[in-house]
Amino acid sequence: MEAIPVTEYLERLKKFQQNIRAAGLDAALVHSNEADFANVRYLTEYWPTFESAGVFVPAKGKPVLIIGPESEAYAQGRSVIPDIAMMVEYRESADPEYPGIPVANYARVAKMAMGGRPLKKLGLVGFSIMPLPVYFGLQREFPGTELVKADDTLVSLRIIKSAKEVRLMKKAYSVSERAIDAILGEIKPGMTELQVIGIAQREIYKNGGEYEGHALYCFCGPGTKHAISRPTHNKIKRNEVIQLNIGARVGGYSSSVGVPCCIGKLPPRKKRLVEFGLEAHLKTYELMKGGKEAAEIVREYEAFVESRGFRQYMLYGPCHGIGMMEVERPWLESTSAYRLRENMMFQVDTFFQDQDFGLRWENGVRVTKTGVEKLSKKFQRMVEL
Repeated sequence: MEAIPVTEYLERLKKFQQNIRAAGLDAALVHSNEADFANVRYLTEYWPTFESAGVFVPAKGKPVLIIGPESEAYAQGRSVIPDIAMMVEYRESADPEYPGIPVANYARVAKMAMGGRPLKKLGLVGFSIMPLPVYFGLQREFPGTELVKADDTLVSLRIIKSAKEVRLMKKAYSVSERAIDAILGEIKPGMTELQVIGIAQREIYKNGGEYEGHALYCFCGPGTKHAISRPTHNKIKRNEVIQLNIGARVGGYSSSVGVPCCIGKLPPRKKRLVEFGLEAHLKTYELMKGGKEAAEIVREYEAFVESRGFRQYMLYGPCHGIGMMEVERPWLESTSAYRLRENMMFQVDTFFQDQDFGLRWENGVRVTKTGVEKLSKKFQRMVEL
């Protein structure tokens, strides 16, 4: 199975240190957990599970991976960073004390990474998910150090994908397509939404996925109007919108393919909105290309939806970034102040909802100089079984 080579991780760390210096920081502390794993894994290949993890990266010097007390053997076998420190601040949420286990503190980690150089300004990456024990620990051990949010120093690197990253994402979309093919071949009235998800999970792991790319969706009927939800024991019915959003993760990189389908025939009112959703989805591809202002794409998309009389059904749109996480920066919004660049990866996420149902067409794209490359070329029509 293809993977990111060690040399690429080392190059990422080098560029990150350049950004740390450019931001006027002495070091950065990167935080991740099992759910939001990307920043730590991007730098180290270490994938946190149960316990959280951090990377202390000095402006000059050696980075240190920080883990919880139970993860030492796992981290030693996975991390491309050889220097590893265990700290109780990164333990699991049950909050065990681990008496007798030797653990480090932030002062020791800083000395490992920086030698004796002073730590006057520390950037925090993963700020929104950084737990209070970590933050309070930093305040306690570095009372004279300025702590600042510094997510951009790392996220700016993750936005543009390398050739290896693109290949892994294409593989992830291929696995998602196979899972949807299997669902469409096996789904029947009377099955539960969770049983349908079981088909997808089987196919994801059978075909090379390391994990699900996100919480997998299968909704039938009124549940389809939820932008964010969970599948349940609700049963699949004929002549209703069935919403599938299936994503695989391969080599740390996520995918998602969203397609509405139906067993039988949809009522005309519902079919009309589903078909317009696909039209708006395909229109988004036409609007995107390298060099174009992100906000302009959003304005043009919203104007298109408005001109067709469907604005009241639109919750948001039209895109968000995708990579290691199924939803990550950059966002595409009317307030976005950047231009699209080649090898940015977006999830074209077209969601519409009425009072009693909703639908989502979803696919990934790679930005090129002249347009976009679709990461999934299947399921570009309404599926009626």
